[in-house]
Amino acid sequence: MAKLLSLFLALSFVAAMFAIGSHADGDCENDLQSLISDCKTYVMFPANPKVPPSDACCGVIKKANVSCLCSKVTKETEKVVCMEKVVYVAEQCYKVPAN
Repeated sequence: MAKLLSLFLALSFVAAMFAIGSHADGDCENDLQSLISDCKTYVMFPANPKVPPSDACCGVIKKANVSCLCSKVTKETEKVVCMEKVVYVAEQCYKVPAN
């Protein structure tokens, strides 16, 4: 289940990056803009270093309309967004604290 969630979150990031430089439509425009402003530095190429995302980025991810965002994914997006980093960030945001 965690891997499936990570995949959906990864697609959300990809969709967010697609929106850079273009106008987003639909009911996830705010999600796209929030992901771009709060998360893009954590998922763009180069693949390294991988930096843990900010609390603001994780907050946006946890509230995003994943279905809408997934509909925005294109091959072009994958050229600018590092999927390794996307998965890393998603995993970090959903990591269960040790206690």
